[in-house]
Amino acid sequence: MSFEKRLERLEQILDALEGDEIELGAALELFQEGVETLRAASSELVQVEAQVRRLVERSDGTFELVDPD
Repeated sequence: MSFEKRLERLEQILDALEGDEIELGAALELFQEGVETLRAASSELVQVEAQVRRLVERSDGTFELVDPD
């Protein structure tokens, strides 16, 4: 699932949890799904941030992904 789809799903879960008509069991399942989805999105974001930190601009204006080691 893409990062954007995860964010979209988190919004759907939040909307459902904010509703008055959700049963406790369903709310718990949605909450657990939300936590898992948030963890996956956070992990992906950390990986992308690490890649961005390793980008180096070349003299011709292009960027190169370098290994910091």
